[in-house]
Amino acid sequence: MEYEAVIGLETHVQLKTKSKMWCGCANQYGSEPNTNVCPVCLGMPGVLPVPNEEALRKTVLTGYLLNCEIPRYAKFDRKNYFYPDASKNYQLTQYDKPSTANGFVEFEFAGKGSANGMGKVRITRAHLEEDVGKLTHFDRTSGVDFNRAGVPLLEIVSEPDITGADMAYAYLNALTEILHQGGVSDCDMEKGMVRCDVNISVRPVGTKELGAKIEIKNMNSFSGVRRAAEYEIARQIEVVSKGGKLIQSTRRWDDVAGITEEMRTKENAHDYRYFPEPDMMPLAPTDAWLAEVKALVIELPIARKQRFMRDYQLPAGDAEVFKSNVELGNYFEGLAKQSKNPKAIANWIINNLLAKLSEANKSEADEQAALGIEPANLKLTTLADLKFPPSALLELVNLVEAKTISSSAAQQVFTEMFATGKAPAVIVQEKGLAQVSDTGAIEKFCDEAIAANPAPVADYKAGKIVALNSLKGQVMKLSKGKANPALVGEILERKLRG
Repeated sequence: MEYEAVIGLETHVQLKTKSKMWCGCANQYGSEPNTNVCPVCLGMPGVLPVPNEEALRKTVLTGYLLNCEIPRYAKFDRKNYFYPDASKNYQLTQYDKPSTANGFVEFEFAGKGSANGMGKVRITRAHLEEDVGKLTHFDRTSGVDFNRAGVPLLEIVSEPDITGADMAYAYLNALTEILHQGGVSDCDMEKGMVRCDVNISVRPVGTKELGAKIEIKNMNSFSGVRRAAEYEIARQIEVVSKGGKLIQSTRRWDDVAGITEEMRTKENAHDYRYFPEPDMMPLAPTDAWLAEVKALVIELPIARKQRFMRDYQLPAGDAEVFKSNVELGNYFEGLAKQSKNPKAIANWIINNLLAKLSEANKSEADEQAALGIEPANLKLTTLADLKFPPSALLELVNLVEAKTISSSAAQQVFTEMFATGKAPAVIVQEKGLAQVSDTGAIEKFCDEAIAANPAPVADYKAGKIVALNSLKGQVMKLSKGKANPALVGEILERKLRG
């Protein structure tokens, strides 16, 4: 019997706020343990939570970005459980009345479960809650840091629409790209800002009933999610193929061993004894407030890529670069709207400007590191720090398009422009890089090259067309790279055939 996987993901994303969800403590990574805490986030008796409006705003913004409905009534609930990293022994969360519901994410994906090169995963809800502390285990003791406790956390729950490990990986990358570009979260996985629970079941192909749901908890890398899903799908299929029975349970992923291990049988909702939070009023957003939030919605990354391909005739690879780097995409679009050749603009930005920025930043990082500056405090060159205005790049492209300078000369101009900020036309004049298009001068160079190179001349006349390239190279050398290559080719061919 052939089996198929059914996967749903619960993605936990820390929101980008200055303070925690219910108090004024800093939402700040890297502080000394237990320094960003107060009676509220430590759950002391008698304290009252006050919701962070920015977290509420970013939750609803996420709903709009993920094509969700925004209910006019939402509330908070207490999810009760006892664990050392939960100082209150409960978590404030949203259960049956969340702030967003019924959305979807579309993304590029060509594997199983896709249609026309696109994947689509429905979103059950994106609900707001609070994060818990962080446990650190030593040889014989454990420590808990409550700096993270109370940080606003968004749990994005998908429908079981994911068909395999690769689709899960593509969905997670698309989801976090939307949230990062939308200003909802920095989505820095190294800082624990994104974590994921993976729910997997298998069933015979062609059936509708879901198998036993097995959850893999607290995945902290997307590559780990993909590897864990691949292993767990194969494990479950092997069990049922041999007549075994799977039961609902929770497992952990051992990244070193490359296996999942059972932790416990899965809790159900009643195990958490949910009840409405008595210290919190329900949420009832007004039309005016929702309009303010909706005004913050950005163009979705996939829509941006498709538009760049459509409006500027860019290939998918170029559009992908500008989709992933919003600042760079804006820089390109500002110039592309003024140019008759957007592809040439894209080539210079991707192949030259990015390379120069990378080179400059590596040098600056090495210098600052030698001075003992921490990586987080490095000051690197950005587009805003360029010595030349964007219009200079457009001017350079126009000089090449008008055949005023050759492509090789343009490379010299760009290097000088990046280093000094001088205008391209000034550099061309100072360095004498203007391309020679005078047919008389080029004919003279061609005559010299033909006279000095009888072997390639004979080869060309014998039918070896590629021999012309050698003669072109000699003409360019005689002209010090200034001759118009197109005219060189035309004149050489005319003279050799004549």
